[in-house]
Amino acid sequence: MSAAEGITKGKKYMTDFLKEWEGKAEITPAELAALAAETVCLVDIRDEAAFARGTVPGAERVDPLALQRGEHELPEGRLIVCICLWGKISLGLAANLRQQGYVAVSLAGGYARYLQEKLARETAAAADGERLARIEASLHKKFKRKITGKFVETICDYDLVAPGDKIAVCISGGKDSMLMAKLFQDLKRHNKIPFSLVFLCMDPGYNEMNRQIIEENARLLHIPLTFFETDIFASVYHVEESPCYLCAKMRRGYLYRKARALGCNKIALGHHFDDVIETNLMSMLYSGAIRTMMPRVKSTSCPGMELIRPLYRIREADIKRWRDDNGLYFIQCACRFTETCTTCHTDGTTDSKRLEVKRLIARLAETNPQVPGNLFHALENVNLDTVLGYKLHGEAHTFLEDFS
Repeated sequence: MSAAEGITKGKKYMTDFLKEWEGKAEITPAELAALAAETVCLVDIRDEAAFARGTVPGAERVDPLALQRGEHELPEGRLIVCICLWGKISLGLAANLRQQGYVAVSLAGGYARYLQEKLARETAAAADGERLARIEASLHKKFKRKITGKFVETICDYDLVAPGDKIAVCISGGKDSMLMAKLFQDLKRHNKIPFSLVFLCMDPGYNEMNRQIIEENARLLHIPLTFFETDIFASVYHVEESPCYLCAKMRRGYLYRKARALGCNKIALGHHFDDVIETNLMSMLYSGAIRTMMPRVKSTSCPGMELIRPLYRIREADIKRWRDDNGLYFIQCACRFTETCTTCHTDGTTDSKRLEVKRLIARLAETNPQVPGNLFHALENVNLDTVLGYKLHGEAHTFLEDFS
């Protein structure tokens, strides 16, 4: 066959291929996996943060508004596959592209379904335990200093674990709590202090897909979850002012009560180094107070219970590297405010104050890498001789008390 004949045959193949998809609205992840990479153009319309956490291999992040206005050129000789989180916004975009003359479809179920099916395949493939062994080994090799060492250091420096403790390790399904669970398992295997663990996972109203992702990850990582159900998502869904704050407060209350019912005296949450410094800066900028997350807190609502934060000194970037290095995928936020693809925003209107502060710290760190560490250490170096006022045990004090 001559080169010219090969080109002609290739063009006919693509013409016939595209005709098969004309008029179709969706493509399943399994159908997509069966297609040759050169026959499709994958367009991911989620925001930069979501795209950075993971996407379908070969996908390009594109502004959906630019696509709708025809400002972004797409290859006409390929099947355009539009990807969003849940496959809802992408349906409308694919329809718009078809009106522009493209052969375009939406990925059915979005990236969430793609991820769910990928996890199911990987879990089945890892049944022999080889992958789990690699994941656990990474905590003693590549990530020993920045993750495992920091975890043990935090436990020791703040006396987070005592003999006889029964700790409820609270699992949300995200990267932080899943890593915390593995670190606690490792600590129990190698530590001489007698303590016990319960891996407590509250279902506040997850949809079936998110629940399955959490369960698949738990099976893969050999984390024996104790599930219990609540209706928190339904309770806060119609709250207009600060629904996330109310949701977090209700979650903690349920976790305290369930943990106590199971005989636990402590709950462990997965807040990390970045959460600590961001909370501190947010409090200063938006509340006019110097206040942060503490590594351990006694509960005021559940006497005898205590909250601990063992990831206190672990950087989020290192947690992400552990996740990505091991090819792990976790849910980000599973509440009803995000399950309708509202995270596919392009104007930034759903960005939280925390994200705003996170970006501010990142920009400052570009010119001075010491900024994050300085924000943390400032919490350990408060000089009461140089502050106007402070509170101790709820009682306000002023510098004038000792002024002479």
